[in-house]
Amino acid sequence: MANKNPIFLFFPTMLFLFNLPCITPKSTIEPCSTSDSCNSLLGYTLYTDLKVSEVASLFQIDPIYLLTANAIDISYPDVENHILPSQLFLKIPIICSCVDGIRKSVSTRYKTRPLDTLSLIADSIYGGLVSADQLREANSNSVSDPSLLDVGETLVVPLPCTCFNGTDNYLPAIYMSYVVRTVDTLSSIASRYSTTITDLMTVNAMGGPDIKDGDILAIPLSACPSDFPRYASDYALTVPNGSYAITAGHCVQCSCVSGSKNLYCMPASLAVSCSSMQCKNSNLMLGNITMQQSSAGCNVTSCNYGGFVNGTIITILSASLQPRCPGPQVFPPLIAPPTVVGPDSLFSPAPSPIQSAGPGATIPKTVVPSTGTVQGYPPANGPTGSFSGSNSGSPSLVNNFARIPLALVLAFFLYAVTSYSL
Repeated sequence: MANKNPIFLFFPTMLFLFNLPCITPKSTIEPCSTSDSCNSLLGYTLYTDLKVSEVASLFQIDPIYLLTANAIDISYPDVENHILPSQLFLKIPIICSCVDGIRKSVSTRYKTRPLDTLSLIADSIYGGLVSADQLREANSNSVSDPSLLDVGETLVVPLPCTCFNGTDNYLPAIYMSYVVRTVDTLSSIASRYSTTITDLMTVNAMGGPDIKDGDILAIPLSACPSDFPRYASDYALTVPNGSYAITAGHCVQCSCVSGSKNLYCMPASLAVSCSSMQCKNSNLMLGNITMQQSSAGCNVTSCNYGGFVNGTIITILSASLQPRCPGPQVFPPLIAPPTVVGPDSLFSPAPSPIQSAGPGATIPKTVVPSTGTVQGYPPANGPTGSFSGSNSGSPSLVNNFARIPLALVLAFFLYAVTSYSL
């Protein structure tokens, strides 16, 4: 009696498996209710050899911003045409906006090429930072047939980003959206970016430390914030540890050395005209510091950058008495434009340049072409949770079936047939 009609048990079982929820990579989202934006980063791995200018064009950013965000020396001849190697990991600076109540960047546009599909664009060209479903939803008015894209069609690419008030545990931070790879663990990611498993779990509202290939995590990177006035065009400029930013019409270069919270700005060596960078009532230029030891301590006078206002570089003369005189200014080390990728980077993103270059070094003179200014934005809202799935609704039955291991299906089938024959 027990084996009377066992084959009929096979079909309800398989029907149940077909309707299991589709497990898809999760991404951290940040609800928002304002039009404020912030500076953010994307962790991006090159899918092929690309020129610096081609990578910048892919995300519609200034090539110089791409280079300085990764502490790559911009003084190299014809650096914008330098070919970067496939599988190189880069930090891409983007503007994170509030769109339909969610933080994301929608300023990136992609022009389709022959043989392009939404999956190819999402998974390969943009390295999993966006999904095919998200591309389909963002371009629903122009993409009538997702399997057939017209050559030269312009697509909106909604990229993940978070602001979280520009802080992490009440300390200044800038957030990077990171695509998890097969070899990653939450512990290895935390170690690589000088944070903790607990912090990553809190920021991403995770119930446990388990992650999987394709998940997108928001990773807080320690940073140096600015205190420029709100009316400055580079208000709220924030520079991550170990990197640089160019601002004030490419006249000013600001840096953030690893482990520091103090933004240091100085003139950039440029072939463009800049407004005066001399502090009033002094002989000091922007970035200059004088020190005089006395019995009471060290008298320190400095000429600091105060923001870019209506085309004018604001300088502020500051004087203070400190217990001891500070040492010489240290800068994040610059690296040469990469030509090869180390063996570790073939499987997981490489450490930031500051981690591999050792202690700080004096910055060499650089020549930066005039291509715009860095815009700073006010901080956004605090962290919330994460979600699973895509924005395009429930997955199809066919997609669920594709996720069931073939061996499991065969095992059920053989069991049913054998039981029935008995």
